[in-house]
Amino acid sequence: MEEAIAGAGSAIGAGLAAIGMIGAGIGVGNVWSSYISALARNPAAKDDIGASIWIGFAVTEAIALFALIIGLMALFG
Repeated sequence: MEEAIAGAGSAIGAGLAAIGMIGAGIGVGNVWSSYISALARNPAAKDDIGASIWIGFAVTEAIALFALIIGLMALFG
């Protein structure tokens, strides 16, 4: 009985950690939509904005990876 409760608790914890991946997906969408809007307003600034967009994308995606690792640790740890 105690093992079943522990298994259910770890599954619930992994599911809650997956919420961070939803937020990261929304963040990536915001990053790219802002990039497209900026290029539509000023196409000449493509080179200036290019490095910043990749840094923002990488940081946002790192949050998703952290959430995935925490979820896997909760599930299998």
